[in-house]
Amino acid sequence: MYQKLEHQLSKLQNTDIASLLKERKIGIEKECLRVNKQGKISQTPHPLSLGSALTNPYITTDYSEALLELITPPFHSIPQVLDFLRDTQKFVYTRLQDEILWCTSMPCVLAGEESIPIAQYGSSNSGMMKTVYRRGLGHRYGRMMQVIAGIHYNYSLPKTFWSEYQLLEQDTRSQQDFISDSYFKLIRNLQRFGWLVPYLFGASPAVCRSFMDGIEKVLEPFDEFTFHHPYATSLRLSDIGYQNYKEGKSGIKVNYDSLSSYIKCLRRAIETPSPEYVKHGIKTSDGYQQLNANLLQIENEYYSTVRPKQITGTYEKPTVALAKRGVEYIELRSLDVNVFEPLGVSESQMYFLDAFLMFCLLHDSPVISAGELKEIDHNQSSSAHHGREPGLKLQRNGKPVLLCAWATELFNAMSGVCRLMDRTQANAPYTAALKTYYQMVEDPDLTPSAKILQQMKESGDSFFPYSKRHAEQHARHFQSLPISDEQLRFFREAAEASIAKQRKMEADDTLDFDDFLQRYFAETLETDQEHMHL
Repeated sequence: MYQKLEHQLSKLQNTDIASLLKERKIGIEKECLRVNKQGKISQTPHPLSLGSALTNPYITTDYSEALLELITPPFHSIPQVLDFLRDTQKFVYTRLQDEILWCTSMPCVLAGEESIPIAQYGSSNSGMMKTVYRRGLGHRYGRMMQVIAGIHYNYSLPKTFWSEYQLLEQDTRSQQDFISDSYFKLIRNLQRFGWLVPYLFGASPAVCRSFMDGIEKVLEPFDEFTFHHPYATSLRLSDIGYQNYKEGKSGIKVNYDSLSSYIKCLRRAIETPSPEYVKHGIKTSDGYQQLNANLLQIENEYYSTVRPKQITGTYEKPTVALAKRGVEYIELRSLDVNVFEPLGVSESQMYFLDAFLMFCLLHDSPVISAGELKEIDHNQSSSAHHGREPGLKLQRNGKPVLLCAWATELFNAMSGVCRLMDRTQANAPYTAALKTYYQMVEDPDLTPSAKILQQMKESGDSFFPYSKRHAEQHARHFQSLPISDEQLRFFREAAEASIAKQRKMEADDTLDFDDFLQRYFAETLETDQEHMHL
C-alpha cells in the first residue's frame, strides 16, 4: 500500500534534502474573538490602534468586527513563525482596553445573531465588498457559525525542491503544471487522511448552551449550560460548525482531480443562481444584502478543510489567479485553536503537520471516486463527532477499519518521512513529534478534546467558566511578556501605514460600488500583484 511512498523516499535519500527544503515556507493565520471582562463578544469597533483591518497585513478581522485574525508572514522555520505570532499577540494586548482574546474555537455567551457585529472595512469599494460579502454569509448561514475560530496553516515548497523532484519523477511538463498537479495530489491525500487532524488536535468537544439557541439539539447535555458529545474531538468541524450544507443539497461538490476541474466547479457555483438566496435580495432599500444571489458569492464561501492558493492581485478573483499562475501554496484549515497553548498552536503540532503534508505529497494519490468521496465525508464527520469512541470504525475502500488501526498504519508510514526531514533540523524534531502524537493514538485520553472534558468534570465547570479561566491565564501570560521598543515600532508603523493606505484607497476610488461589482465579476478591473484578503 505504501510502495510508492517508499520508492519516493529512497530517491530523496540520495539528495541534499536539507538544501532542497531550506527555503520552504510556513505561515499561520489565527482567529480569536475579542471579549469583554464578562466573556461576552465585544461590541466595540476594531481598535484603531491596531491599524486598518482592510490593509494591515498582520492584524485584520475575519467575519466579525470582534473576530481578530492574526497573520504571520511565511517563514522558513517553525520557530520564526511562532515568534512572530507571539510578538503580534503581545502587541495586541498592549492595545486592548478591558478586553481579552477568547482562547477556544467555539464562542460563548452569545446573545443572539444581532449581538455579533459584522466586520467593517471603510468606504472604499474593496472595503464595502468585504462587508457585503459577510452580510451575505450571515443571511445564508447565520452569524453564529461565522464566529467559530480556527488556525490556518499555510505551506509551500520552494522551487529548488520542485526542480529536483520533477527530475526524480522524470516529468517533462512545464514546471508550474507539475507543481500544481503535485499540490493537488497532496490535497487529495489530505482529504483521505484528514480525519487524523481533528482526532489529534481537535479541541472543541463541547459548546456553550447559548451557541445552540435556534439550532437542532443534536448534542447531549454536559450540564445545564453546556452541550457536548462524550467522544467528540472537534465540534467545529462537525455538522453544527460552519458547513456548506446548503450547497451540498444543491449539488455542489468541488472536484480535486486537477487544477482545471477545481476552477471549473467553483466558477460554476459562483455563476449559478440560487432560488433560496434570491429571497434575501441583493440590493434593497437597506443597501446591499449580499454580493449576488448565486450558490456562492465568491470562491472563499466554499468551505473546505484545505484550499489551493495563489497570491491575488488587488481586484483579481482567486480562480483567475490560479488559472494564470497555478498553485503557489496550500492552506490547511482544519486546526482548532489549542486551549492549552497561549499561541493557540504548539511547536510540536507544526512539526507534525510539516511531516504530514510531506507524507501526503509523496504517498500515491489517485483521483477521488464518488464512492471514496462519501467515505471521506463519513470519516471526517465520525472523527469530529465520535473520534475517541472505543472501537470506532471508519470506511476505507468499501470496508470498515478501526480508526486506531488506520492511524497506527499512517504513523508507521510517516516514520520514514520524519527521519528524512530530521536531516534538515537539529535534535530530530519530526520523529519526536511523531512519538508524541502516537501516544494519543494508543491512549485517546491524552488528546486535547479528552483532556478538556476531563478537566471540566474535575473542576465542575461548564464550558464558559472553563474557557474564560484559560483565556484570562493566556491574557496574563502575554501581558507579562516584555515587548521591545523595536517590536512596538514595527507593529505601530504597520498600523499607521495601513490606515494611510486605506484612506488613499478611499480617496482614489472613481467607480461607484454598483459598477465596481459588475466589473469585478466580469474580471475587467485592473490588478496589481497584491493580496486581497476576502
